[in-house]
Amino acid sequence: MRPTVPGLSDIDLTDPDAYVPGVPHEWFARLRREAPVYWHPDEESVGGGFWAVTGYDQCATVNRDWQTFSSMRSAVYLWDMPEEALEQQRLIMLNMDPPLHTRYRLLVNKGFTPRMVAALEETMRLRTREILDRVAEQGSCDFVVDVAAELPLQVIADLMGVPQEDRHRIFDWSNRMIGGEDPEYALTEEDRAMASMELYAYSSELAAKRRLEPHEDLISVLTKAEVDGEVLSDLEIDLFFLLLSVAGNETTRNLISHGIIALHENPGELARLRADRSLMPSAIDEMLRWGTPVMNFRRTATRDTELGGQQISEGDKVVFWHISANRDETMFPDPYRFDIGRSPNEHMAFGSGGPHYCLGANLARMEIRVMFEELLDRFPEFEITGECPRLRSSFINGIKHIPLRVA
Repeated sequence: MRPTVPGLSDIDLTDPDAYVPGVPHEWFARLRREAPVYWHPDEESVGGGFWAVTGYDQCATVNRDWQTFSSMRSAVYLWDMPEEALEQQRLIMLNMDPPLHTRYRLLVNKGFTPRMVAALEETMRLRTREILDRVAEQGSCDFVVDVAAELPLQVIADLMGVPQEDRHRIFDWSNRMIGGEDPEYALTEEDRAMASMELYAYSSELAAKRRLEPHEDLISVLTKAEVDGEVLSDLEIDLFFLLLSVAGNETTRNLISHGIIALHENPGELARLRADRSLMPSAIDEMLRWGTPVMNFRRTATRDTELGGQQISEGDKVVFWHISANRDETMFPDPYRFDIGRSPNEHMAFGSGGPHYCLGANLARMEIRVMFEELLDRFPEFEITGECPRLRSSFINGIKHIPLRVA
């Protein structure tokens, strides 16, 4: 018999509709106060529910202790999968545990070293200026589609060796896969599966070209890479392509979108950043805390254990919520205030250390910094002129559109 907490039965963290008006922070605040490790009933879950972990310290423990809380056993998503789907998912680095995770991570690290990321900055800045030039000519834009999505798409295309004219295909595939619960992007499960197949077909074709004619890009590196003496299979390369396409596009796009909204809604902080650009690094960290593009990850307990005073059984689903940890009052004084000078700011937007710390953190920080430096230089004024509809998702903290006017 699982423990129940009176008064929390109205909370349903799995309901994607609950996130459309905004992140239900009042739910997370109640859970942190009353049950930071909470047995959350869920008819769709194997076992009838899962442990919702919402306190900062407990989230950090689950994220770092991979021996007790496995990514590989049942993958990292809130939803359950049949075993045949899990077999493929376990080939994605995100769904691996060390030591296999470590070996795959070392392969991709070759494209994400601080030195290699720094070498991208000049090209990244030129691309950002071209993006903002087009906005300046028009005087207005859909900031998500025309700006926030454009820079990450162009950068990830450069990294992977995708021709720039094909980058919007990645945007479409990513929207249909990640936005599968949102009717604007994918109406059926078949459409979501079709997006995956189209992406895999494109990846296979690109990899075949790079085997014959290698370039200085990640796909060329992966076609020659070996794990335990064996080259990667076509499927493994396809799954790398999927992970890097979606993770490199969705997360940074949504972070830049949350950043522009936060600055617009906090004009005092915007004026402060315009006046003192040395605040840019801490402003970026505050945007990451504030926006937290990925709201949760799932682990599976590998043994009986105790967390936050609760007895967790081997095989239990454990879901830790970054979006809640980043508003934990015990870690962040006045957590609902957007403060570009906040220090310290040990947010969990990239994870909280451990083997799964975000591989592209250096790249993402640079993209965000370059975008906001150039935007503030270029536009003395900007205004959000309408509603900013949110993604219908309990996984991605997404913004779909931002109508923006610039001066």
